[in-house]
Amino acid sequence: MIKKYCTYLFFVVICFFVSVEVVAQEEQPTESKFKEPVTKLWINTYGNIRISKRLFWVAQTHFRFEETESTPFAGQVGQVYNRHAIGYIYSKYFNVSLGGVLRLNFNTDPESVDRNLVPEWRIWHQYMFAMPLSSMMFYHRIRIEHRWTQGFEENSEYIFRNRWRYMFKAKIPINSDKFKPKTFYVSPEAELIMQSGKAVIGSPMEDLRLHASFGYILNPRMTVATGIMYSQGQTLSDASVFKQNWTLRFHLYFSPDFRKVKNKLPAIHLDD
Repeated sequence: MIKKYCTYLFFVVICFFVSVEVVAQEEQPTESKFKEPVTKLWINTYGNIRISKRLFWVAQTHFRFEETESTPFAGQVGQVYNRHAIGYIYSKYFNVSLGGVLRLNFNTDPESVDRNLVPEWRIWHQYMFAMPLSSMMFYHRIRIEHRWTQGFEENSEYIFRNRWRYMFKAKIPINSDKFKPKTFYVSPEAELIMQSGKAVIGSPMEDLRLHASFGYILNPRMTVATGIMYSQGQTLSDASVFKQNWTLRFHLYFSPDFRKVKNKLPAIHLDD
């Protein structure tokens, strides 16, 4: 009797796991889906304040807007960044930075009844390599971020994730053979942002950014630029769904130097 019961139980368990496997396979998405592109406007300031021969202070503030039904690009505030760090210049072709980020996330869902604002905290470190070629400059940037994010629901728990970012960037002068005041330049770049953590299930590619900008060097301590960026990446809740963005970007680079030296452009452009 016991032997028959065990045999019956064994077949029941086998049938249960087979049925679960079949249902799981049926629920798997068959293709990726892309959301409709969202238009955005970013106004970014990048400060690299020289402290000593080797040290500089990174002070960045970003204002990011998202479209509404009536106003594309500059519709409503989506995020406000405050990124700071202390950087170390190892040589004119390599520097590192370590610091923190406070990002304020605004709830852009018009139908939401949850909180309108939640903070996001990050620790970040960065490694920048510069490679001159003729009159051009090429950059490899590795940035690693440890981030704590929270949903807009009341009393929602923080989620910890890591971001692994690699950017390749070029700067090409247009009307000069070097980067000096009154020089126009173009700057194409591509950045891949991956993520990891317990909350990341099948969605490691957070963002792929393709950005091209047009800049002008006003003086040895200030540069302005503007550009357009297309980006896409997997959503955290569903790896088969990809978000898309078209972003109009404006940049201001400033680099005051408190040392008692002659004003001159740094050998390496310590930008974003």
